[in-house]
Amino acid sequence: MGLREQMPLLARHEGEWEGEYRHVGPDGELLDRHRVRMTCEIRGEVYHQTNRYTWDDGRTEVHEFPGVYLGGGRCGFDTERLKGEFWELDDSTIYLTWRFKGEDLRLFELIVLSEDGRTRSRVWQWLRDGVCVRRTLIDERRAG
Repeated sequence: MGLREQMPLLARHEGEWEGEYRHVGPDGELLDRHRVRMTCEIRGEVYHQTNRYTWDDGRTEVHEFPGVYLGGGRCGFDTERLKGEFWELDDSTIYLTWRFKGEDLRLFELIVLSEDGRTRSRVWQWLRDGVCVRRTLIDERRAG
């Protein structure tokens, strides 16, 4: 069995997603807000994600996340900026953990896909030296 069969929830995330990221500080203050258009694909045993971010002031960023199936229902990714793993917790929730390279900053993410597969909510917790320094709240809808 391959990636699609071993990680059926991940396969349900394939396609185009649009939404908004809201970054908040430890006290709930808004630190940043931007839009995202994301493409999620499974290509054989490889998961590939492209994130396109846009801010109201015209700034843009594009980040590629190639994920390799590690077996046992887990995928890993290792880019210039970060390294981590993700796996399915149940039939609606994916869990990710990753570290930014070159600094003591760990992130933990939960992604919850709606039952109808049209929306998803995501939450990141950013920990530095074991202390939560930021949270990111992401609401997305399927765009294609």
